[in-house]
Amino acid sequence: MRPAGLRPAWFASGVLAVLVAVTAGLAFGSVPLPPGGVAVELLNLIPGVRLHSGLTEREVAILLELRLPRVVLGLVVGAMLSLAGAAYQGAFRNPLADPHLLGVAAGAGLGVTAVIVLRPATDAAAGLPIGVPLAAFVGALVAVALTWVLGAAGGRDRSPSALILAGVAVSAFLAAMQTYLLQRHVESLREVYSWLLGRLGTAGWHDVLVVLPYTVVTAVIVLAQRRELDVLTVGDEEASSLGLHPQRSRYLLIVAASLGTAAAVSVSGLIGFVGIIVPHTLRMLTGPSYRSLLPLSVLFGAAFLALTDLLARVAGGAAEIPIGVVTAFLGAPFFILVLRTSRSLTT
Repeated sequence: MRPAGLRPAWFASGVLAVLVAVTAGLAFGSVPLPPGGVAVELLNLIPGVRLHSGLTEREVAILLELRLPRVVLGLVVGAMLSLAGAAYQGAFRNPLADPHLLGVAAGAGLGVTAVIVLRPATDAAAGLPIGVPLAAFVGALVAVALTWVLGAAGGRDRSPSALILAGVAVSAFLAAMQTYLLQRHVESLREVYSWLLGRLGTAGWHDVLVVLPYTVVTAVIVLAQRRELDVLTVGDEEASSLGLHPQRSRYLLIVAASLGTAAAVSVSGLIGFVGIIVPHTLRMLTGPSYRSLLPLSVLFGAAFLALTDLLARVAGGAAEIPIGVVTAFLGAPFFILVLRTSRSLTT
């Protein structure tokens, strides 16, 4: 039977979820803003439109210079992590696959730790070094490359199980190196962990512009492979008989998803479980077809992280909760649910 395509009702629901997340993220916070005024001020961004929003100059500055870049960054990172999670789950045929599976998190964490602890002492008072995003990006890609090489050890083919085991080994090794660096430079613990716990704090559009090109490239490649992912679900032998090259499609998906994930964590820190919560929830609601799952993961993943960031901003009062803590709080029980569900399906 042919997999179902994207239903207009679900697509409309995803767009609505994004609009709700944007409105809530912009309107609520330490300084509440009227949603109507926020909507009007956003319309004023359109060339030629000039409407009176009723917001003061201070409120407009808060909206456009602080909240809007942060909300957009949350949308981009959430869409990327969710899409990458769905791509990994299809490529590995494993509902527990996550964007951090191939050592991305460990590699990014080691890169950031090295930049922070090895910087000159004279720069310590300046906050996080400007090279943190680049270090996280390079570290994540190096980790994926190591996993890729190690996954082929002992044979020509990189099977999904071999890549998963290689990712676990690489993650453990890089995490040990990170721990060693932190033990030798305990004065940098606070700064390192502030990044590792995840954050979307931004005072401009720089982070959005950094991650957006990689997100677009990854989204185009992965979405173009959604039919191939549906074919991969029947197994490699059956997929080959249907004219698909399973390994080539799987490699392309893994590389694209890893590139996008590396870019996302380089500007947001380590935000876990998004790639499990959103795709698996959609899979239970809309069915297993990747023709609908992938585009919906982009929309609902964006809305999910934007709303989660709002929760992180307002739940802790004056002290903002790291967004990685919030997603872990939501994701840990969900992970157990997915694990139990996957076990019940295989027994």
